[in-house]
Amino acid sequence: MTNHVTRRTVLRGIGAVGIGAGGLALLPSVAAAAPLTRVLVFSKTAAFRHDSIPAGIAAIRQLGGQNGFAVDATEDGGAFTTQNLAQYQAVVWLSTTGDVLNATQQSAFESYVNGGGGYVGVHSAADTEYDWGWYGGCVGAYFASHPAQQTASVIVEDRTNDSTAHLPATWSRFDEWYNYRTNPRGAVNVLTRMDESSYSGGTMGADHPITWWHDVGSGRAWYTGLGHTIESFSDPNFTRMLLGGIRVAAKTVPSDPGGGPIQTGVFYRLAAQHSGKLADISGVSIAAGAMLHQWSATSGLNQQFDFLDSGSGYYRMRARHSGMVLQVAGSGSGTDITQQPDANTPSQQWRAVDQGGGVVSLVNRQSGLAMDVWGVSTTDGARISQYTVTGNANQRFQLQRV
Repeated sequence: MTNHVTRRTVLRGIGAVGIGAGGLALLPSVAAAAPLTRVLVFSKTAAFRHDSIPAGIAAIRQLGGQNGFAVDATEDGGAFTTQNLAQYQAVVWLSTTGDVLNATQQSAFESYVNGGGGYVGVHSAADTEYDWGWYGGCVGAYFASHPAQQTASVIVEDRTNDSTAHLPATWSRFDEWYNYRTNPRGAVNVLTRMDESSYSGGTMGADHPITWWHDVGSGRAWYTGLGHTIESFSDPNFTRMLLGGIRVAAKTVPSDPGGGPIQTGVFYRLAAQHSGKLADISGVSIAAGAMLHQWSATSGLNQQFDFLDSGSGYYRMRARHSGMVLQVAGSGSGTDITQQPDANTPSQQWRAVDQGGGVVSLVNRQSGLAMDVWGVSTTDGARISQYTVTGNANQRFQLQRV
């Protein structure tokens, strides 16, 4: 079975010398990241059944209760209809095994993910539906074997992703460690890998991915090979990783370096792509109304910002030194950006539009205009304002995690 006049002259000149078609392209259209409201947990098994499944369902229900989303759980393949799946932002395949859906149900789930839905695979979700080729691509790799359960070291490759940002660089834990029939690297974004020197029975060598994510059609898949044991679901590091995985798959956070989601509680520097200089609160001022401009990199906290979630895919950017957020005073092009006390108003809310390679454009919710270094200047002190979206390099910023 089977994601001023002077200014115009400058911009026109850049176009004439051919900065490149990519530099003049409009920002891509990005759908709003709706809040996470409901997920489905699917735990049907047609082969080996893990005794950790009830603990897993309970843990995901607890995550939902703590984070404001509803959780439904089923082992009925009949839940896989187009109409029923449409109410969920992600479906968690929790330690499923064997052939669990018929052809009609498979077709409904393919359409769901390809149309923008989220897939979350836990542990033996990779030991499922070997004869359904689309599913193999979605999960990323099929299970091959595992040694005895034991303690091993997990190397965290990507600490910007919502599912792994909280983890140490090397995570030691007890679990059952899967080997896979193929190495998914190249087709997925690897988040963690095994250190095979830390345990016995690994067969994939130095490159042994164990957690990853990737886009599938218009949807997104996230998978981890962890989660065999009952104890996994009372481990705060694991359950926080699982929460992040659900959010990643459901696309309830926008993208930042490497395509991973922006983190709250993490500070970034914003480096303008045309100049390499950083967004900076002028004079290290802590006063309301202090202007945003660009400046050469320093160690100052006035060049560091974190992102506060405003919902619907918008964030406030808070200056670390002052605790104030970036705001525009009006809706017109050229309006300055200043720091102001946080009121969570649309003038303080920004969407990060992924430009690839860890680069984003920042678009204000009130005006629909982009954060922009005035006049495409490369000098220290050039003010940063909002301007009509052009897609030029002075409207693109590399998010550098502090």
